[in-house]
Amino acid sequence: MKKHYEILITNDDGYEAQGLRALIDTVRSIDGVHVTVVAPANEKSACGHSLTLHHPLRFVEIDDDFYKLADGTPSDCVYLSLSAIYGDERKPDLVISGINKGSNMGEDITYSGTASAAMEAVLHDIPAIAISQVVDFSEPFVDYTLACKVAKDIVVKILGGGFPLPKREFLNINVPSNIKELNYKTTYAGYRYYCNDATLHRNPRGEEYYWLGLHPLAFDVRAGKEHLVCDYDAIKEGFVSLTPIQLDLSAYESMKTLERWL
Repeated sequence: MKKHYEILITNDDGYEAQGLRALIDTVRSIDGVHVTVVAPANEKSACGHSLTLHHPLRFVEIDDDFYKLADGTPSDCVYLSLSAIYGDERKPDLVISGINKGSNMGEDITYSGTASAAMEAVLHDIPAIAISQVVDFSEPFVDYTLACKVAKDIVVKILGGGFPLPKREFLNINVPSNIKELNYKTTYAGYRYYCNDATLHRNPRGEEYYWLGLHPLAFDVRAGKEHLVCDYDAIKEGFVSLTPIQLDLSAYESMKTLERWL
């Protein structure tokens, strides 16, 4: 076991987010770990796996080994950190993205900036986890205590026993808000139901604008996967959901169908 580990932390809620600060304190408390933080200057929720290609990016130092990336996305934070902070001779042992305020389950993973930062890391062959706290957005305060315990437990397991997934796969973690003990469940990304929720408003000049709404957490099991547990069901039953996510989006079972169609 190594004596020194380098961990890069980022998020999509921005550098001032409570969940990020809680995660930083938690990971820094682990023996032998050095933490570097690079987070977006502004909230970038639901930005997906986007990179900034049409204007320059700039690190702004907040504290020792803590930077915000002006106008950057979570993927930018990882991509640029690997180039500008670490370089070719040195890489982090682990990238952690979070703790996100709100769940990232089912197809929401494709929207998620939190998950996308982990995607960017594993593209560069660096193990990564994305961690999210399921919340009730009507509540003013979010308690990240349990999510921090999960983060510490998982990080210690990874540093002591190795990352459990192959290349180009990351670990997506969702933590329920209504439990007091850590009970894990290995899950798959559930079948998410979506609605089209856009609310029309008008400004004082009479110009129309829209706010996109939050979808209710409505899920179903995927056909043929009834013998497995989906992330939503695990959360509903009071388990911490651990979902291995692969970057290969190929629909292999449809290839023969497509060939016949052609």
